[in-house]
Amino acid sequence: AVALICVFLFLNGLPFFTKYDLGAFLSGTTWKPANDIFGILPMIVGSLYVTGGALLFGAPVGILAGIYLARFCPVRLRKIIEPMIGLMAGVPSIVYGFFGLTTLVPLIREMFGGRGRGQCILTASLLLGIMILPTIITVSKTSLDAVPQSYYEGSLALGATHERSVFCAVLPAAKSGVMSAVILGVGRAIGETMAVVMVAGNQTWMPKGLFQGLRTMTSNIVIEMGYAADLHREALIATGVVLFVFILLINLCFSLVKGGEKNG
Repeated sequence: AVALICVFLFLNGLPFFTKYDLGAFLSGTTWKPANDIFGILPMIVGSLYVTGGALLFGAPVGILAGIYLARFCPVRLRKIIEPMIGLMAGVPSIVYGFFGLTTLVPLIREMFGGRGRGQCILTASLLLGIMILPTIITVSKTSLDAVPQSYYEGSLALGATHERSVFCAVLPAAKSGVMSAVILGVGRAIGETMAVVMVAGNQTWMPKGLFQGLRTMTSNIVIEMGYAADLHREALIATGVVLFVFILLINLCFSLVKGGEKNG
């Protein structure tokens, strides 16, 4: 299935670059399909912005939640929280989108004095930060659970407190797994579509601030593929090729981190 996806994307996307300059496609800031102008730099920057914002909100909370569940949480409470995290991971993205549209968008608009419509980078980043939490929490907890108990006990034997033992002995030993959790969160965030479409504003120009709307690469494909034809359709498939390369690079980083963990 993966091989067929690769073949489809590259067979249908690469011919576009024989008709349109690759540099202009990647660095252009204007997207006007009616005039055969296809610049996806605003979409690339938008994808990076919301992914970075999601990590800024989601990574610290997710890692600390994983540490709490692995080393601090009472057993009875853990039995309640862990199924809730699993349920969070199973909620469809469109439901998250409705939550963002009806709750986060008005909240951001009111909190910051009505700047814009609330459909902006900040809202999309917050929503994606919530969506990547289950991935980061689960993988971080699994990595911490895999650390030998002797690390913790040896730290206690040397006079360290429980908290110091967890953060200075157990957590460093699980750093590769925690980094893997963050990388998987990046992959989840950069590939998200429907929730971002509903809260990001979908503006095709270069984003200029936290309260400005934007459009990501995935949103661009979803919004326009239904009516695109000829060169326009090929440009959207080429956008998918660029996104696919981003995902491949993220997976490569994940493999390198896991390889470093095994070698360590």
